[in-house]
Amino acid sequence: MSSRPSRTARTKAGALLASAAALLSAGLLHPAPAMAAGTAPSGHSAHATAAVLDLDGAGGTPVLHGEDRAYDTASIVKVDILAALLLRAQDAGRQLTAQERKRAEPMIRRSDNAATNALWRQIGRAPGLAAANKRLGLTSTTGGPGGKWGLTRTTASDQIRLLRAVFGAGGAVRAGSGGLDARSRAYIRTLMGQVVPEQRWGVSAAGTEDAGQALKNGWLERNTTGLWDVNSVGRVTVKGHRYLVAVLSDGSASMDDGVSLVERTARAAVS
Repeated sequence: MSSRPSRTARTKAGALLASAAALLSAGLLHPAPAMAAGTAPSGHSAHATAAVLDLDGAGGTPVLHGEDRAYDTASIVKVDILAALLLRAQDAGRQLTAQERKRAEPMIRRSDNAATNALWRQIGRAPGLAAANKRLGLTSTTGGPGGKWGLTRTTASDQIRLLRAVFGAGGAVRAGSGGLDARSRAYIRTLMGQVVPEQRWGVSAAGTEDAGQALKNGWLERNTTGLWDVNSVGRVTVKGHRYLVAVLSDGSASMDDGVSLVERTARAAVS
């Protein structure tokens, strides 16, 4: 597992990226009780929900920790946007173009927002995401309004459905229907395994084997409250078992607090 950057470095990097997201998002920087909670200003509480699926277990049913309510996605939606782009390419019987790859790869590896803006428009924004998600089996994800992809709403269970579409064996694939083919799944997995070191916090804290880790994180400061949404989704490996893990959170007083909350929640959920 890659070492975590210092708290100061993560906070500064998060603040810079959140500020960029804010400009791009027009005014936004940008179940039972939750499994873990923290303290935020003005009486607010931070909450987190986790969902975990053991890919090598017998049950095949995700385990939920906390209320499976909707959270803002922030940048974890970038995996969903890439899946939608790949489905469009599959339907056309082609691979991604060089220009599409030039945008998709930094979108996942370093969470590039300008690339995401372009691909969000290309897939048809929220309606295009909804069409892709219907094929991928998601049931509780709603695309953000207009160009505000970071305000897409989703649940931890739906993120496990998306991860399953990426890291699972796949099913029937036909033009205009079905899920991601083997080539598309491998492409997303590869990019999620190549996220830049400073963004490899989150669900990776629950893993014990570097080779089995692939993830995408998201963070967003809400300008109305100053509180942070911090999320992490991906695959980790623990004692030879591959786990799909989604941790969504909101209400943290800082990005650093949100990262700590997500990592505590991930470790507890997998253990």
